[in-house]
Amino acid sequence: MYRRLFCLMLAFVGILYVIQACNSSGDQVVEEEVPDNISYNFHVRPILSDKCFICHGPDANKREAGLRLDIEEAAYKALKEKPSAHALVPFKPLLSEVFLRISSKDSALIMPPKSSNLKLSAHEISVIEKWIKQGAKYERHWAFTPPVKPNVPKVKNEEWTKNEIDHFILQKLEQKRVEPNPQADKERILKRVSLDLTGLPPSIEMMDKFLADGSSNAYAKVVESLLQSPAYGEKMALHWLDVSRYADSHGYQDDNYRSQWPWRDWVIHAFNKNIPYDQFITWQLAGDLMPNATKEQLLATGFNRNHKITEEGGVIDEEYRVEYVSDRTNTFGKALLGVTLECAHCHDHKYDPFSQKEYYQVYAFFNNVKEVGLESSVGGPETYAKKPLMEISNQDIKKILSFVNKQDTNKLIVSVMGDQDTLRKTYILNRGVYDDHGTEVEAGTPQSVLSFSKEYAKNRLGLSKWLFDKKNPLTSRVFVNQVWQEFFGRGIVKTSGDFGMQGELPSHPELLDWLAVDFMNHGWDIKRLVKQIVSSATYQQSAVVSAEKLKTDPENILLSRAPRYRIPAESVRDVVLASSGLLVKTIGGPSVKPYQPAGLWEAATSGRGILANYKQDSGNSLYRRGMYTFIKRTVPPPTMAIFDASNRDQCEVKRLNTNTPLQALVMMNDPAVLEASRVLAARLLKENTSAEAKLVKGFRMIVCRNPNEKEVQLLNSYYADQLKVFQQKSKAEKALAVGQYPLPDKIDKRSLAAMMQVITTIYNLEETITKT
Repeated sequence: MYRRLFCLMLAFVGILYVIQACNSSGDQVVEEEVPDNISYNFHVRPILSDKCFICHGPDANKREAGLRLDIEEAAYKALKEKPSAHALVPFKPLLSEVFLRISSKDSALIMPPKSSNLKLSAHEISVIEKWIKQGAKYERHWAFTPPVKPNVPKVKNEEWTKNEIDHFILQKLEQKRVEPNPQADKERILKRVSLDLTGLPPSIEMMDKFLADGSSNAYAKVVESLLQSPAYGEKMALHWLDVSRYADSHGYQDDNYRSQWPWRDWVIHAFNKNIPYDQFITWQLAGDLMPNATKEQLLATGFNRNHKITEEGGVIDEEYRVEYVSDRTNTFGKALLGVTLECAHCHDHKYDPFSQKEYYQVYAFFNNVKEVGLESSVGGPETYAKKPLMEISNQDIKKILSFVNKQDTNKLIVSVMGDQDTLRKTYILNRGVYDDHGTEVEAGTPQSVLSFSKEYAKNRLGLSKWLFDKKNPLTSRVFVNQVWQEFFGRGIVKTSGDFGMQGELPSHPELLDWLAVDFMNHGWDIKRLVKQIVSSATYQQSAVVSAEKLKTDPENILLSRAPRYRIPAESVRDVVLASSGLLVKTIGGPSVKPYQPAGLWEAATSGRGILANYKQDSGNSLYRRGMYTFIKRTVPPPTMAIFDASNRDQCEVKRLNTNTPLQALVMMNDPAVLEASRVLAARLLKENTSAEAKLVKGFRMIVCRNPNEKEVQLLNSYYADQLKVFQQKSKAEKALAVGQYPLPDKIDKRSLAAMMQVITTIYNLEETITKT
């Protein structure tokens, strides 16, 4: 009993310490230094957006007391409920109701009200007070202001920099008195850039050649070679498949097959050909509307048709047609403008200056497609695509669509865009309900971003011209940020899908604007942008992190070191297949069905259609790159899902990057990994070299560097132990019985099983699937 009381007392004391620590932490926040010059965009608006705009922001339906704080004129007006007072009086906080209410101790007067569970900290109150003292000057939201190319800043350590990017990064590092990391060693930098540009590990031949090249432009030559590799287009396309919500099934309950993969082939081709970004997007948005549109331009519009489509009987046709138009509208907002436009589907946006009317004006651009909500799913290949559609003939493959990997003579059809001859009317949908029509609207764009010019046709082609108007503040910034995110794991704006009021502020705003303007001024050249990034000293830094840097900058926002994070799900598979020699490097073509646990599809299906059962492929189809793995929306590939791949239900501009025990279990038990281990082990054993040389080579092929002396000793010791474990031939045969790739003739199965275990262990090293 006394022991129990003693434990309870200890627990109580522990709780007190936690409370004290929390209070202490809160006090530290209160004493945070208030900036000398207060910026509305970077200091005040984030506070108002978090704590005030829900009741005093853009959403007229939620606005309280008639007060709007997100617009300068409205905030300066006399208060509706107290005409003698004003929310903000420039230079005079004691006459400003905003300051008086947020600093009040009276529970009946304080804002935000206690019922909201929101509260301003002492630091936030001080920021707003100082802002008012300095004139309470409003600024247009930074992301809605056209970028202006800033001067490249001067820095002290000029020797460290390699291009303009480094000047912006180093300027902030020097301001924070943080030293950048030295350049990574050649082995690690080669692996990093190879994975980033192709999604594949470097071969031993590439490693040896690079290590032996002592010239000053050795790295530049590697970059150029990787940019010219066909695998570059595959790696770049991977992100765009997430953005475009590409999948191999329609979604919803029946989730039947769709033949949209020729569009994926086009995306790979477009990146390899380095089609400028403005053309890349224009073809996808409006290729069918271009003068004398080609079949390639029409195929590109499959982007707009990648959304989920129902095949379930009994649904209301118009309800689902509206759903498809909404999906295209939302994708346009998130993917190309980097804003949460979908939040204005049912009402005015609560935080950003987008009205519900403006949402449906954008919606109108996509509302004239010649489609229905429900199309019959009975029949053959004709049902694999939904109208409007295009057929790809063998003659097309020989000529304009030579990049499409059509492997048979079957009919090949793809869903594309095509408008009605007569304009379909568009209405504001009250509360977003498909059949509750409100005011009729015409096609248009949000005024807060950029007015829609009268010179532009009110169709998708005109929308594309608006998108690439150099006065549009978002288009270039958003894409540059997405590309940056692909190489650093985090965008300059962390919330890459939300550049609005609730999004995070850019960590390096001047760099973002410099890159955005530079990108536009150089013809929207994607490969040039990629080359700029990977050629920078910032990118080439070592990923080693000191305890001090980890403490002062845990998220590496300052980029004083290279980021370290797990490679994408598809690349995990690619590394395993490529290093083992199993990878089939064929570009494009239909998706494939590799190894998968039995019963998954069958347990989550309506029992109808050709996808009711999972039919695993065989032969070369088992060894295709991860991006070609068949994606059934209702049952996405389990291995990919465990490694955070998108299930492609909707537009996704940034993946999660988690670290779970399930990922380790996949690497230890996935037949693809075990089979690759067996195949690589067999290839190593065939070589006329020592056991140690085989282990070193295997390590290099997988980890992409030479092992150190201790690692070699551990591998040798483990191999010797495994030889003892597999003395029984039956035990070895059981371990080797995985995968369809044939066992070589006349090979010692005991040695093979032992070497296989060592290779599997190397595949399970954190470093193997981590970009360092």
